[in-house]
Amino acid sequence: MADAPGEVRLETPEATLAAGRNLARALKGAGLDRLAIHLVGDLGAGKTTFARGFLEALGHSGRVPSPTYTFIEPYELGERTIYHVDLYRLTDPREADDLGLAELPGPGVIMLIEWPERAGARLQPPDLSVALDIAAPGRIIRLYAASQAGERVLSHEII
Repeated sequence: MADAPGEVRLETPEATLAAGRNLARALKGAGLDRLAIHLVGDLGAGKTTFARGFLEALGHSGRVPSPTYTFIEPYELGERTIYHVDLYRLTDPREADDLGLAELPGPGVIMLIEWPERAGARLQPPDLSVALDIAAPGRIIRLYAASQAGERVLSHEII
């Protein structure tokens, strides 16, 4: 159910998982081998739930913990490496430099970055931004393309 142009209401956590799965399928359909996705939203908005669905659709069958304390969780999935990054605990954007994030992007790499605003300008610009907002009883999701690669992904039906 759309609340406004570009917004979709996700009534349940299962719907948030499904949105993540659908974005992963769109990525595969677009034939891209690299992408930077920023996941934006308050605590509890569903960013990690969305990431779980995304990883599941790309072939991950195990646990997907929130990387709040590890900062980076890598997933080797066939020809792709997905880095699930959580920058919530950064207190200064310069701390992002110590994580080596600039060295991670490349062919076959998908970056899912929660709390990207905590790194300031130290991150590569996203190809896509996924904004999740709490809207009891569910969530509102908005997807924004910020590059041609992002536009290719969003040209596929997602939600």
